[in-house]
Amino acid sequence: MKRLLFLFLILSSSAYAQNQKITLEDIWTKYSFQTERLESFHSMKKGDYYTILNNYKEGTWLDKYSYATLEKVETIVSGNDLVGIKYFDDYTFNEEETKIIIGNNIERIFRHSRIGDYYVYDISTKKLVKIADYKIMEPTFSPDGNKVAFAYQNNLYVKDLKTTKTRQITFDGKKNKIINGITDWVYEEEFAFVRGFEWNGNSGKIAFIRFDESEVPEFAMDIYGKNLYPSQQIFKYPKAGEKNSKVDLFIYDINTQKSSKINLGKNKQYYIPRMQWTNENNTLAVTTLNRHQNNLDFIFVNGKTFQSKLILNETDKAFVDIEMKDEITFLNNGDFIWTSEKDGFNHIYLYDKNGRMIRQITKGNWEVTGYYGFDSKTNKIFYQSTEVGSINRGIYSIDISGKNKQKLNKETGSNYAAFSNSFNYFINTFSSATTPPVYTLVDAKTGNEIQEIKNNTKLSKKLSNYNLPEKKFTTIKTKNGEFNMWIVKPKNFDPNKEYPLLMFQYSGPGSQSVKNTWNNSKDYWNYMLADKGYIVACIDGRGTGFKGRDFKKITYKELGKYEIEDQIEVAKELGNRTYIDAKRIGIWGWSYGGYMSSLAITKGADVFKMAIAVAPVTSWRFYDSVYTERYMQTPQENPDGYDENSPLNFANLLKGDYLLIHGTGDDNVHVQNSMRMANALIEANKQFEFFVYPDRTHGIYSGNNTRLHLYKKMTEFMDSSIGTTVKK
Repeated sequence: MKRLLFLFLILSSSAYAQNQKITLEDIWTKYSFQTERLESFHSMKKGDYYTILNNYKEGTWLDKYSYATLEKVETIVSGNDLVGIKYFDDYTFNEEETKIIIGNNIERIFRHSRIGDYYVYDISTKKLVKIADYKIMEPTFSPDGNKVAFAYQNNLYVKDLKTTKTRQITFDGKKNKIINGITDWVYEEEFAFVRGFEWNGNSGKIAFIRFDESEVPEFAMDIYGKNLYPSQQIFKYPKAGEKNSKVDLFIYDINTQKSSKINLGKNKQYYIPRMQWTNENNTLAVTTLNRHQNNLDFIFVNGKTFQSKLILNETDKAFVDIEMKDEITFLNNGDFIWTSEKDGFNHIYLYDKNGRMIRQITKGNWEVTGYYGFDSKTNKIFYQSTEVGSINRGIYSIDISGKNKQKLNKETGSNYAAFSNSFNYFINTFSSATTPPVYTLVDAKTGNEIQEIKNNTKLSKKLSNYNLPEKKFTTIKTKNGEFNMWIVKPKNFDPNKEYPLLMFQYSGPGSQSVKNTWNNSKDYWNYMLADKGYIVACIDGRGTGFKGRDFKKITYKELGKYEIEDQIEVAKELGNRTYIDAKRIGIWGWSYGGYMSSLAITKGADVFKMAIAVAPVTSWRFYDSVYTERYMQTPQENPDGYDENSPLNFANLLKGDYLLIHGTGDDNVHVQNSMRMANALIEANKQFEFFVYPDRTHGIYSGNNTRLHLYKKMTEFMDSSIGTTVKK
């Protein structure tokens, strides 16, 4: 009898363990499902080594590891060696890897920009020297390691490490007026870089961009904080159709101490989103774009004569995608490797130094999604692509001749590579919807896995106690086409019953929400909702990425039109399925996704019963110039494109339940969007729910319980609207 009781207890506890339920607290306060990650590492240039920052009680240690063995080789910097600072957050080697710039007390400004205290550490002497007695931005070694250039209060400076003297090289910098060598807000946000200066190869010159934002309109945000009176954050923000910064290119000569303005002549265009010195010390490669961003010039500037020469021109009927122009490799003979969508898909090309195309290296109805580099020893190019399906990512090598392509990963899902400087090894990060991240060391020549570094089997074992539903990848057909979709059904799904449907999407140009990768926090929320009785689905409609140029750029000049048509048609198609209650379909999204859900509950009011919009754009007239005009041109040129797809103009169509959420400290999608949406609904006498998060930015994250509060509010709103009752 005792044995039977004991067996019953074991079986009961096992059944209980396999039926634990996910809670919002698990996701947002306990962080119960976080993955173990490989610490951020830096590949060293000398030998097959990499470095990792490790924090101990004694301080921060910078440790060196071998790619071949994954064993620690030595400690390069110990917190015990740093007089005055125990911990640091950032580091950069010089070219010879004999010195390091170390940063601490780093403060965030906007999405990418930071300011902090920075030091130069000499590895051999263990001497630590502070670069400046004030917080600076973007300190950068000269290639010879003898100088550091940096920005302070919108001006550029150079510190000579031998003499310890600092020289100011620009003098007209002024907040909200002139910026030297650091990008303005819109460049940082949309062109994704902060440092607008570059050393040439022999350390004799610095090319830099000067931003004159004097005529750019200002945007002011109230910061409520905890003081008696609110303060204001005022910054330059060019909305669509408004004036942008005037940009000019300069080259500063270290020896003559003079800056020369570069006259790009007839090749001068509106934006300078990229620049880098070639292998030749006096040749600067500059990428420029017109305001519509559909005409790109690639220009070589002579650093001695300051003459410019157009090397390559690329045009597109919609826009030229600048994102894959980040890594241009210059070969020793002057040829360069370039990426382009010119054949309808993003691929790799080889050009000579005069801009003549030598060959297209990769080809096919798939996209190159990452360029890792070129190995001059083997003449191989390493890249990431969608060759095994648009929702997957694989790692490949190919000869510069375009032959001998080799797949270097084993598993199908999301593979991301971090190569050693020699290209002998790479560390692969693999995950899929069913496999949490696994880190392995791989032989880059053969693709053979040498050793597993880290996995997440503990998390997998923990999740086995939750009896999670399946995230199923499929496609769905409508009259508008066939689209990638994932769908999550309750674990106890019964096809003879009717369930409420929640659709999630982002839908922005070139984005992807349906991808075969491991869970994020929203996925666990989806599983929780499925356990409550919801079916959750996500669809990437027209305008999203990785299915070719035409699929992505069909939305040009009409953002929102095709995307919302696809979400509505998919909702109808799903609503026709016997197990989905067509009268209880909801949709939600964040940012662009919030824009879409706002359109869904207005233009699609006959289909959607409920919508949640978090930090939505409600009119593209309110959003920044670079992003918006890339897809829409200006409001002056395309007023109908702006107005016919703005939910502000369709507020009178609202029928269902609508929850509008925004943070007042959002410097990206301003709370103005939601305030105007709220006012449009009030004027139309439409009832809705509106919640504001004081001082929270676009991510609505800061504060211990902010995300818990947000997702609890959304869950309760959803439950009260489309409900969790499963109909028989």
